[in-house]
Amino acid sequence: MVADKRKSKQWIFPRHAVVRNLLYLPLLCYTKLAYHIKIEKFCDEQKRPYLILFNHQTAFDQFFVSLSFKQHVYYVASEDLFSNGWVSRLITWLVAPIPFRKSTSDITAVKNCLRIAKEGGSIGMAPEGNRTYSGTTEHIKPSVAALAKALGLPIAIYRIEGGFGVHPRWSDTLRRGKMRSYVSRVIEPEEYASMSKEELFAIIKQELYVDERKDTSNFYHKCTAEYLERVLYYCPFCGLSIFDSKNDTVTCRRCLRTVQYLPNKTLKGVGFDFPYTTLKDWYDAQCQFVINVDTSLYGDSPLYSDAICFQESIYCKNKVKIDKNATLTLYADRIVVETAKETYTFSFTELSAATVLGKNKLNLYKDNRVFQCKGKKQFNAVKYLNFYYRTLNVEEEGNNGRFLGL
Repeated sequence: MVADKRKSKQWIFPRHAVVRNLLYLPLLCYTKLAYHIKIEKFCDEQKRPYLILFNHQTAFDQFFVSLSFKQHVYYVASEDLFSNGWVSRLITWLVAPIPFRKSTSDITAVKNCLRIAKEGGSIGMAPEGNRTYSGTTEHIKPSVAALAKALGLPIAIYRIEGGFGVHPRWSDTLRRGKMRSYVSRVIEPEEYASMSKEELFAIIKQELYVDERKDTSNFYHKCTAEYLERVLYYCPFCGLSIFDSKNDTVTCRRCLRTVQYLPNKTLKGVGFDFPYTTLKDWYDAQCQFVINVDTSLYGDSPLYSDAICFQESIYCKNKVKIDKNATLTLYADRIVVETAKETYTFSFTELSAATVLGKNKLNLYKDNRVFQCKGKKQFNAVKYLNFYYRTLNVEEEGNNGRFLGL
């Protein structure tokens, strides 16, 4: 009975390594063909576990990491992966990822990481928690340094370069271009033992930072700008706006100005001088606009409204559909969801957290419940997240806060 109880608490099983080995060749072939990536093998594993930290550019990043290492890696994954019924249970049985609630302090995830390290397993995670929308490494929480110190494992810094060019987060298409992924540095436990958490965090941030503006190579596809409206909602000429994309262009509905997204990831105004050279420049200007905007000018008028499928995500179980034809509305101080039977009001001061999953799904956390808003292909979830975090910045940092949720 004692042995059975001990076994039930075990995280690592031999089947995980078997699954990894069986999938290795198919995954290697697919990544080479689809992403044109050069995956450099880590030749100095020394048959020991690691904490693998990687920057997050594509939905396939974890597979690039796995193809560099000989051992099975246990990845920290968003809770959304674990809310898909039998599919989630199958994935858990096969590879045992570590559930983590995004945008929250998940103590259970930390305990699971400690258990895996104690059992001799390697842990992989993207400290950003979000794929980049702009081409540069996103916000990293300082808590990653505390976790690293608690685990006491050698830290393998894994860099992914070119992923934003090949597959931007806001796009459905893979572009033809080159990528590279590799272990750039290993920080030994003896090296960071004497460091403060702040010092270790500074090194992690520096080592993981990738700015795709420095790469001027071309990434080819006829639809390079398609679905840019998933991330853009600010026009430098109109302020808050709505955009429409087609092929390699995106157009503001208010002023009708059209911007071309070129293969080298730069921007060009069609028939006019556009003030931003790259999407990162535009993205930063959008963030700055939200930080500085005087929301009192909008009164109690809705800023945006979208048709969505509204559902509740039951942690590590499934998703319960509430209304497939709901309406999501953004106000300066709240988010409102109207269904056929009920109106849900999510005041920014009452929400415990909010996050964007995948390309454009919005999760709202309130009263220990998780609600998910899934719109049409063009749905922009970023604006809802940005305005929510803007309110937190105003309350906590006097409107000087830069972090807007991503």
